[in-house]
Amino acid sequence: MLLDRIEVVTLFVDDIDETKAFYQKVFALDVVYEDAASSVLKFSGTMINLLNTAQAPQLVEPSAVSAPGSGARVLLTIKVDDVDSVCAELHKLGVALLNGPIDRPWGRRTAAFADPSGHVWEVAQELR
Repeated sequence: MLLDRIEVVTLFVDDIDETKAFYQKVFALDVVYEDAASSVLKFSGTMINLLNTAQAPQLVEPSAVSAPGSGARVLLTIKVDDVDSVCAELHKLGVALLNGPIDRPWGRRTAAFADPSGHVWEVAQELR
């Protein structure tokens, strides 16, 4: 059994339109599917499904869906060539950084930001 390819990452969101606009602005993603409960956006080889939080319990039960504002529950990392230039572009788009850019002891320079529902994204470059 091969479990080595992520096809879709589903993020539970409170406002699909606001979150979709954020992803289209920051990542310039195309919508590949949309209905009243979700919006699926295409990254290179992976899709991000923005799912209305009200629809989430049926997908994760018997686990509970975390309440908005209860803290970060995921960190999604994108490898980039130059964290500082990406951060400058994020700043131009009005995206506030949570932290960074900072050189980490594990050999990466990173910076993090959050989408409107609090999902944390990190941009990281290898330090040479």
